[in-house]
Amino acid sequence: MKRAPLDVVVVGAGVVGAACAYYATLAGLRVAVVDRGPVAGGTTGAGEGNLLVSDKEPGPELDLALLSTRLWHELAATLGPAVEYEPKGGLVVAADQRRLDALRTFAAGQTAAGVTAVEVPADALRELEPHLAPGLAGGFHYPQDAQVQPALAAAHLLRAAREAGAELRLGETVRAVRTGPGGEVRGVGTDRGELVAPAVVNAAGTWGGELAALAGVALPVLPRRGFVLVTEPLPRIVRHKVYAADYVADVASGSAALQTSAVVEGTPAGPVLIGASRERVGFDRTLSVEVLRRLAAQAAQLFPVLADVSVLRAYRGFRPYLPDHLPAVGADPRVPGLHHACGHEGAGIGLAPATGLLISRQLTGKPTGFDLTPFRADRFPGAV
Repeated sequence: MKRAPLDVVVVGAGVVGAACAYYATLAGLRVAVVDRGPVAGGTTGAGEGNLLVSDKEPGPELDLALLSTRLWHELAATLGPAVEYEPKGGLVVAADQRRLDALRTFAAGQTAAGVTAVEVPADALRELEPHLAPGLAGGFHYPQDAQVQPALAAAHLLRAAREAGAELRLGETVRAVRTGPGGEVRGVGTDRGELVAPAVVNAAGTWGGELAALAGVALPVLPRRGFVLVTEPLPRIVRHKVYAADYVADVASGSAALQTSAVVEGTPAGPVLIGASRERVGFDRTLSVEVLRRLAAQAAQLFPVLADVSVLRAYRGFRPYLPDHLPAVGADPRVPGLHHACGHEGAGIGLAPATGLLISRQLTGKPTGFDLTPFRADRFPGAV
């Protein structure tokens, strides 16, 4: 039987590619998802599943996050409990008055942009988190922050896309982006053959720059390595996603050097996840004992009860980093039919639904209802 022609090829089976495929199939498009590895085999599988607005300053990324917050809530109802969606909220704490003042200013700007941020005085912190360390100056509660299990989220988005007609091709490597005489996309060539389609979505994560190069354009995606510790299963001693105010500055930093700031959260299965570190070391997967020690010590400073808890394992991955900390989302004006959905750094899980929905609207010629100008792939000096 002859296969129906495709409307779009999505390259990447992480959560962003899965969301692109999901919304494209819902829009009635014929979709193939291609990945050289398994579902969630890259950055998605090494993520914590953060769905955060709390760490984003007012601007384009926060706008994207607020849209995604609403969409994740809808997806949780559609996909069911298997994705482990938890609207548990976040708690950002400050160690001293100087940091609290800075956090208060940051939260005021977020509130004006549509974020719910509630100041928590020092003597009320333990009402939210009974095991927090004493002596903190205060913090802010962000009820819109949530959590999913990222690999499960990607898998179930793809399951829903397949049920709607999408094709999933795993273990297949894209070798070329095919273009026509006018430079327009005609599909991709893989190590198994040709996929003909008038549109290609670059959801290749950390390898998004390589996929862009196959289409003849530059996109300066770089890997930024991060580690996460996983403790033994515990009672629910950490109720929210809890992190120190310094984490916000680390997220916004462009430094290539090692940065660590405690991010601590419980999970439905029992283990506590401890992050977050970031450094630009290329694709070096070497286990860094120094990073693990730092993360463990910072977590114990926030939650002394964790000091004697066993860490069962640590995992690491590479966040797809772009120099201005914004992802590339939308149609590439340099190559008709090429769309980008990569470079989300550590926010890809959270931003995936909005990215997928906006890409699907572009693919179907509908108004996006969202200004994608700040996310254009050709915004970088020297990009060709």
